[in-house]
This record gives sequence, structure tokens and C-alpha cells, in this order.
Amino acid sequence: MLGRALKVLGAFSPDHPALRLSEVARRAGLPAATAHRLLREFCAWGALERDEAGVYRVGLRLWELGALAPRGLGLRERALPFLEDLSQITRENVQLAVREGTEVVFIERIAGSGAVPVLTRVGARFALTATGVGLVLLAHAPAEVQEEVLARPIERYTPETVTDPDRLRHLLADVRTHGFSISERQVTLDSLSVGAPIHDARGQVVAAVSLVVRHGSASPHALAPLVRTSARAISRALG
Repeated sequence: MLGRALKVLGAFSPDHPALRLSEVARRAGLPAATAHRLLREFCAWGALERDEAGVYRVGLRLWELGALAPRGLGLRERALPFLEDLSQITRENVQLAVREGTEVVFIERIAGSGAVPVLTRVGARFALTATGVGLVLLAHAPAEVQEEVLARPIERYTPETVTDPDRLRHLLADVRTHGFSISERQVTLDSLSVGAPIHDARGQVVAAVSLVVRHGSASPHALAPLVRTSARAISRALG
């Protein structure tokens, strides 16, 4: 029953945040009667909500549970003052992310006035291989995670996306050596991202922060000290 319940919750996604009963049953691979019973129980508990038109959406109870995750909102609360400082200084996009398996999960994003549009959003997942935060997190991931990611086909977002595993290995080595990442036109052709690692009290990399600006507006090496300073401040706050 637990597996079926998780399938119902898994039917909702950023692309499908609102679903009818038939859609939930189809996406979860469950009989309509089973899906309906589980939906009713989730609504009673507050995990889901149903409007007058019979459309289901994720409820506030799940948000309340998510707030207890130390790598989610707990980390966000400690990091937010420094993210806001970086955003106010640069008026650009500032992002905070963690690694979940072989993907990046964004837990905060502050968009500056007039900042370049980005594809990421809070709560969304993204590949580890293209973004500034992703390259940082992959560079400091266990060797088995790196090899798993590099053994798969690497998604190309623009003609500049690095998809060759050997080139990516060199990029990751540079991140570890210099303490910051550079993702230049790899996600969108008009963006440049510089990322840096955030450490916990034991010195382990637990998150990454990045600054995303319009390509050509600044040198990545001029941005790196700002991002690294924010990352160190957040690391101290975690410690």
C-alpha cells in the first residue's frame, strides 16, 4: 500500500502540478478506484487538496514536512542572509542547491532586477553536468557518483554544453583545484554561471552557491571572489 501511495504522490510534477482523478490513475499506473481511495486519504490528512472542479494539487501538509529537512529549508534559512547580500551587491541571479543522487536540487533562487532569465526554479531538479552549482557538487561527489554520471549520455542544452566525459573530468579537476566552477553558455547561450562549494562543520561539501549573469557582462574570474566569499560565510553559519 505504501508503494501505491508514493506512486500517487509521484504523479505530481512541475509539469503536472494539478491533476484530475483519471490523470493521477494513469500517471501512477493504478486502477481508478485505488487512486481515488488514496487521494481521499491524502486529502483528509492534508497532503493533497481538491478544488470544486475535482482537480487535485499538493497540499500544505507536505510543505510543512519539507520545512523539517535540514538540507532544504534549514540550510536555506542559514544561507538566506548571505544570498540576499550577494544579490543586492550584484543585482544578478543567486542560486543555492544541493546534490540528490545524480541530480541538482535548487532550494533557493533570488532574481535580481534585470537579471538574465534562467531555466531553474526552487524545488526543481537539474543535471549535475551543466550548471555552476552542478559542476561544484559533482566535483566534490564520491568517485562512484562521478563515474555513474559520466558513464551516461550527457544532455546537451546548447552548442556550448560540454558532453565529452574526458573534458568534464578536466573541468571537475579545475573546480577542485581553484575552488570555483565556471559554466559559460552551457545552459542558455546568454548566461554565465560561477559557483562555489559550501562546507559543513566537518569540512564536507553539502551545498553550492552560484551567481548567474548575462554572458559578456562580467569576467568569471572577477565574479569568483564574490561567490567564494558568500560560500565561506554560509559555511561558517553552518558550522
